[in-house]
Amino acid sequence: MSDDPERSDSRKSSIARELRRGSLELIVLHVLAAGEAYGYEIVTKLTRETDGALEVTDGTLYPLLYRLERAAFVVVRWDTPARGVPRKYYQLTDAGRMELDTLTADWFTFAAAMARLLGKAGSDDSHD
Repeated sequence: MSDDPERSDSRKSSIARELRRGSLELIVLHVLAAGEAYGYEIVTKLTRETDGALEVTDGTLYPLLYRLERAAFVVVRWDTPARGVPRKYYQLTDAGRMELDTLTADWFTFAAAMARLLGKAGSDDSHD
């Protein structure tokens, strides 16, 4: 194992990035379960509700929203205000709610397994 702090920080950020990427569909569906939202609104809600721990770029969010739309987990509607920019709103469908329930259950199963595993590792001090 390397003692290089820069390499260690890079590895940590890589792991965090992979965890976010693997969880992003669940996270976005969860935000949309509270009500319809447009892209920028989703990004700001994620950042605010996680105290900045989860920051999503447009380049990550919009392809995911497109995939969710193609899978019929969300529907889209355009709102064109009298003044301002048209906005594309995303709303969860019944299929999207079912997918959210499935992903949430999977996440809690995974998190519990990791907690058990890491708890065992912590009990024998093998993480030092």
